[in-house]
Amino acid sequence: MADPFEVRMRFTSQLQHLNASVASAQKAAQYALRYRDMDEDLHSCILEQLERQNNMNIRANIMYFIEHFLDLAQRDGHADYIRMMQRDIIRVVDAVAPDDGSGAANVKVVRKVLQGLQGKGYLEPQVVIQIEDVIKERETNAEDLGLASPNGDVEMADIPPSQTIPKPGRRSALHQLDKRQIEQRIEEDRERHKRERESIWAIPKAENAEMNRLWEETSDFGEDDDRLITEELDDFQKEMEMQFGCQHHQGATNGSRH
Repeated sequence: MADPFEVRMRFTSQLQHLNASVASAQKAAQYALRYRDMDEDLHSCILEQLERQNNMNIRANIMYFIEHFLDLAQRDGHADYIRMMQRDIIRVVDAVAPDDGSGAANVKVVRKVLQGLQGKGYLEPQVVIQIEDVIKERETNAEDLGLASPNGDVEMADIPPSQTIPKPGRRSALHQLDKRQIEQRIEEDRERHKRERESIWAIPKAENAEMNRLWEETSDFGEDDDRLITEELDDFQKEMEMQFGCQHHQGATNGSRH
């Protein structure tokens, strides 16, 4: 039997070293599922890392990890991890984007992940709406971080470098971002954007995958579709009759010349 203390330490280390890659999230998720008999302890590791970390990037990476983690937990049939995250989601949000100003840069991360969790049925819409009302107020603190973004709903990868450098004399309530953290965040945001763009065009390697994708994206057949097909068929028949009539007329003309 594995030593509980060692399991916690290794999982904590994996959380601290999460990045924009899917591999790092998958590794940590699989580790937690491997030791599912310690699910309460490992869930508490996630909360502890979110609440103890001063690095906004680590908190953001853990937030992204949560969605991936719950996907694997559901696929693996371990609903307890999902249940515990549902129970503590407000605590998670408060840690990733706290109201002291240090979490303003993570508001969009929180919003994006919450929308994903709602879309997959992990969170009720009403819960997400209530949290959204709270984090809207925290977006207004972005200026205190020294991020001169004109729009609080953008990621750092979308902000010009000249606007992401902390301004002298401007500090948040508890923390101030350093240049290294900002550069790291920009790079990770770009990596995620790149992967999202690639996934949009990715087609599963399965038999008739392209046909199935097009079928799913096509709306149900209705009366309007039937009417359009009938009109198109009538137009086609008229065009064919006109062409046939022209050819017949030309043939008759040519015959009269001989």
